[in-house]
Amino acid sequence: MRGVVFAAACLTILIMHAFRVKAALAASNPVEGKTRVAVVGLDHDHVWDLLKYLEAEPDAELVAIAEPQTALVKEAKAQVRASVKFYSGYVKMLDEVKPEAVIVTTANDRHLEILRECAKRHIHYSTEKPMATNAADAREMERLANQAGIKLMVNYWNAWVAPSHELFHRVRDGQVGAVQKIIVLYGHAGPKEIVVSEYFANWLYDPVKNGGGAMMDFGCYGAEWALWLKGRPKGVQAIAQKFKVSQHNKVDDDATILLEYPDATVIIEASWNWPHSMGQVQVFGPKGSFLATPNELYYRPTQDGGKTGLEGELITLNAPQGATSNPVAYFVDCIRHDKPIEDPLSTRLNAQVMEILDAARESARTGREQELR
Repeated sequence: MRGVVFAAACLTILIMHAFRVKAALAASNPVEGKTRVAVVGLDHDHVWDLLKYLEAEPDAELVAIAEPQTALVKEAKAQVRASVKFYSGYVKMLDEVKPEAVIVTTANDRHLEILRECAKRHIHYSTEKPMATNAADAREMERLANQAGIKLMVNYWNAWVAPSHELFHRVRDGQVGAVQKIIVLYGHAGPKEIVVSEYFANWLYDPVKNGGGAMMDFGCYGAEWALWLKGRPKGVQAIAQKFKVSQHNKVDDDATILLEYPDATVIIEASWNWPHSMGQVQVFGPKGSFLATPNELYYRPTQDGGKTGLEGELITLNAPQGATSNPVAYFVDCIRHDKPIEDPLSTRLNAQVMEILDAARESARTGREQELR
C-alpha cells in the first residue's frame, strides 16, 4: 500500500513539474502566427499613426475596424489592406472577427464601456490617454481587466522617445539625488488652432465625452510624470481658466495643477492657449537638474558656474529600438510574451492619474486643496 501511495505521490510531482515547465515555456516563447488586432473608433486623430505602426509591425495583423462614420471609414480604407473588415458596431466585430487585442481610439467616456465588452471575451485592450474621464471608471476598468486576466495599456507619446527613457533611468539611479521639484509643461495653441479633424474636435470640446479641456488633455501627462518619477502625492491644488472667451467653449483651455509631497512639489502647466507646442519636463534635486524635451535631454550639475548654459549639457541618446520604439510593438510584445504592462502605461499608475485629475477638477471648482488618501 505504501508503494502505491509513494508512486502516486511521485506521479503527482512529475505532473506538477510538467505543468510548470509548460507554463515557463509559454511565458518565454511567443505565440505562433501573428497577433490579430482590431481598432475601435476612428474619431481620435492619433489613430492614423497607430494604423501605420500596425502595418509595419511584423508580429501583428490588423483584421478589422469598427467605426460608424462613413467619411472616416472611407479614409481608413484608403490606408489599410483590402483584407481588413469594417463594421459600424464594435460588439458585432468582436464576436465575428474574434481579435486577440483591440486598440481603442474613441472619446474618453467610451473607454469603460468598450473594455467591459472586451473583458467578457478575454480580449487585450490598449487605449489612448487618458484612461477614462474619471477615477471611478478607471478603477472599474482596472478591476475588470484584472478579473479577466487581460492586458490593459494606456498609451502616451512620451513613453516612446529616448529623452523620457534616459531621464527615468538617470533619476532612478540617483544622478540628481532625491527629487525635490518637477515642472511639467505640455500643450499647444488649441485643437481648433492646430486644426484637428472635426470628428476629434467634436468630443475634445465636450465636457462629458472628454472629461474636461486642457486639464484632461495635457494635465494627464503631468500626473503621469509625477507618479512615474516621484510616486503618489498627498495633496492636489488647481486652477482652470477659459481665456478664449470668444470661442464660447464649454471646457477649460488653461490649467495649472500643484501636487504636494512631504519632500517635494510638482507643478503641472497644461494649456490650449500657448503660442506654440510645448512638451517638456524638468526634474530638480540637490545634485542638479534634468530637462527633457521630445528630442533632447540636458543635465545641469549643482553650481556649474554657468558653464553648461541655461539648459545644461546635452546628453547623447540612443533611439528606442524594437518593442520600446512604438505603442503597437510594445503592446503586441507584451501579449505574445505574456509580459506585464509597465509604468507609465500600466493600469495601476493610470488609475492614480485619474484620481489626481479628479482632485484637480474639484480643487478648481471649490478653490480648496484636495487630499489624496
